[in-house]
Amino acid sequence: MNPFPKCARMLLPAAVLLAPAAQAARPVYRVERVIEVAPVWSGHPVGFDLLTAGERQYAAFYDAKRRMTVGSRRLSETAFHLVRLPERVGWDSHNGIRMAVDDAGFLHLSGNMHCVPLKYYRTARPHDVATFERINRMVGPQERRVTYPHFFRGPARELIFTYRDGGSGNGNQIYNIYDPKKQTWSRLLDRPLTDGRGRMNAYLHGPVRGPDGRFHLVWVWRDTPDCATNHDPSYARSRDLRHWETVRSEPIDLPMTLKTPGLIVDPVPAGGGVINGNVALGFDTKDRPIVSYHKFDAAGKTQIYNARFADGKWHIHQVTEWDYRWAFGGGGAIEFEIRLGGVHAGPEGRLTQSYRHPKEGSGVWVLDETTLKPVGRAPRGPTVPEALRRPASDFPGMAVRWRWSRGDGGAPGVRYALRWETLGPHRDRPRKGPLPEPTMLRLYEFREP
Repeated sequence: MNPFPKCARMLLPAAVLLAPAAQAARPVYRVERVIEVAPVWSGHPVGFDLLTAGERQYAAFYDAKRRMTVGSRRLSETAFHLVRLPERVGWDSHNGIRMAVDDAGFLHLSGNMHCVPLKYYRTARPHDVATFERINRMVGPQERRVTYPHFFRGPARELIFTYRDGGSGNGNQIYNIYDPKKQTWSRLLDRPLTDGRGRMNAYLHGPVRGPDGRFHLVWVWRDTPDCATNHDPSYARSRDLRHWETVRSEPIDLPMTLKTPGLIVDPVPAGGGVINGNVALGFDTKDRPIVSYHKFDAAGKTQIYNARFADGKWHIHQVTEWDYRWAFGGGGAIEFEIRLGGVHAGPEGRLTQSYRHPKEGSGVWVLDETTLKPVGRAPRGPTVPEALRRPASDFPGMAVRWRWSRGDGGAPGVRYALRWETLGPHRDRPRKGPLPEPTMLRLYEFREP
């Protein structure tokens, strides 16, 4: 929910595994079509959204004047029809936009929120973005300090909306469910899923529906707005999103708190090098969940770890031997120096995991199934053409931003993405001095190689 992030048994030497390595050239997506959407704000990054639902596509973004804008088109059309909503983004990179389409074709949208009252819009007619209306309440209570809106589908494809109520270091997680016949929302749970008890809040990744059909959830707790105070990577699961259990199949009394037994994967203390946004969920070839994260090792260096539950306990496997410490801290949005993916079980029966590091480069490891340590490298998936990976703007500090589409239009091998350019995060504070000109938001239709 924020704008950034899932063999042979002989181990290779660490120098081979952990230093940047030459890899075979990655396959490149072929550009099928480019649509210029609109000039957009480029003073700081904030999450846009792209949703493809059957023959229709929707884009939500902030235009050159920072106004929230929604565009729609049929996939056969070469331009978006744009409407502007009465929202304007400031300098906060948390204020992304999220959309969903319900089964009747009504579009739902929420965004431009960081610890402010709920902002929620719904169209009055199916598929018609010109009919967006502000709805001032979903359920009513706990809608005054909202952050991280997220729509997703439940076990029976119910439309569910979740958000954080409260602030960083003091919040809980709320879940609502939509009744499409009545066009009303109600609580999925009669109490928060997680609750920091006024002393912390949970930063969640998920729920993610796993290969076993259950919903899996991982998170870290955070004590204050200072991102260095993240701690205690944790895990829980559910079959119906209402009844939750530990990895040992023990029922959980909601809300889940730091004191709830059986949830902590690794008791990493505050200041221990774990951060929200870099706790990932994956599965091995036996569908067992694997929790991935980074923390400081005994020498104070940042390392990636994979944790898997077996024999009644979590087994923590150190993946890397990096000679680097990412000393993050403070409040506001930051640029991530390290990224990690969840462990993925491929159709060929091997485990892989992606990573990115400022000194060690990026790539995809092949992991040993038993040790969860790298034993080689896997080919990387398709990438966009080289020219699209570099900023076209010559303003110092500009970077390329991408938003890949959720959903698809049903055409095999076709993918859609929004591309634009901005400066980096600025701790959610205004920038002084000259700012870059707005950049063009473009929709790319790619064909897989």
